[in-house]
Amino acid sequence: MSLRPHRPRDPDGNEIVVVSLEAWDDHWRRNQYLVAGLLRADPTLRVLFVEPATDPLHELRRGFLPRPGKGLRRATDLEGVDPDRLWLYQPTKILPRRIDPVVDGRLAALTRRAARRAGLTHPVLWINDPAAANLLDLTSWPALYDVTDDWLAANRTSEELRRLAADERTLLVGCGEVVVCSEHLARSKGADRAVTLITNAVDLDRYRRPVPRPPDLPAGPVALYLGTVHHDRFDVPTLLRTARELDGTGTVVLVGPLVDLSTEEVRALRAAGVRLLGSRPWSAVPGYLQHATVLLVPHLVNDFTDSLDPIKLYEYRAVGRPVVATPVAGFRDTTDPQVTVAAAADFASAVREILSAPGTGAEDRLADVAEDVPTWEGQTRRMAEVIDRLRSPVPTRR
Repeated sequence: MSLRPHRPRDPDGNEIVVVSLEAWDDHWRRNQYLVAGLLRADPTLRVLFVEPATDPLHELRRGFLPRPGKGLRRATDLEGVDPDRLWLYQPTKILPRRIDPVVDGRLAALTRRAARRAGLTHPVLWINDPAAANLLDLTSWPALYDVTDDWLAANRTSEELRRLAADERTLLVGCGEVVVCSEHLARSKGADRAVTLITNAVDLDRYRRPVPRPPDLPAGPVALYLGTVHHDRFDVPTLLRTARELDGTGTVVLVGPLVDLSTEEVRALRAAGVRLLGSRPWSAVPGYLQHATVLLVPHLVNDFTDSLDPIKLYEYRAVGRPVVATPVAGFRDTTDPQVTVAAAADFASAVREILSAPGTGAEDRLADVAEDVPTWEGQTRRMAEVIDRLRSPVPTRR
């Protein structure tokens, strides 16, 4: 397939380069919802979506078959959008940073080259991955920093934290606009500059529309977690206690990828009776949530998770099922009567109590949802306003 664009581009064209922390795949997250919404709302818009680079040496060390990045290609699976309007690019990181200290500069140069090959000449730059800060100096593109996690509060090595801090300083000073997804980030990143708060959201109509029970959900009561299982936020011991507490009463189900869990942890989850379904396409997610007996949020409570605005807060609320969450940001602040907040030590018993309550299993009736649940349609309009400000004749970098 030729990578040549079908038509020449206007030098002042309507273009965005998004450097994302996540790939464009079947497990949709904030960036995909917003980008898809922008493309559908504006038929003149063209986007290059830059995915995280593959790391063949890291994969080899973990015992996986190393693979190169997928390179530049058109996205052909976004309904209603011409494939020439959405381009995907996945580079390859040949060497780790400790060996190649300028690897981020190399990746930035590859991104600029991919944009040119896709026919984007004067785009707005939307940075979600702080490692892409080099693009500010490498290009003259007006820039937006979309902050979705406070990685400076995550458990990282001192060298990684030093690099992250330097990249973030560059972005906070050099970008014309900064968007944050949570009140916590608005306070921390907005201490010395203006920021725009755009929380996460949900496609409310799609999650409210009843769908059949997924055939791979186990029979009987189900306590379900939807999302990535990762040490940065997921409390594995609390989930194990919950699964053991529910033995004979219900089944704990995880829907989502397992990231960086040890072989021993995966083995322990299975031994406790946890059903690991893996990732499911974003289009199938409402069915799993609607037919769960209770939805789980066994997250760690720390400075990093306090910075988050979990999408599952809105997706869980949209289906109106009972929820048990540790006291993490978002869930501990909601007044939704369907949400029970329990400390890690009390989490398992709270789940068992809800699972055993009369009528809890009537998943065919979705509870009413409060009108304050934000939608992706509304948040896309707000992001479009931010991008329009950057397209002004003289974008102001702070």
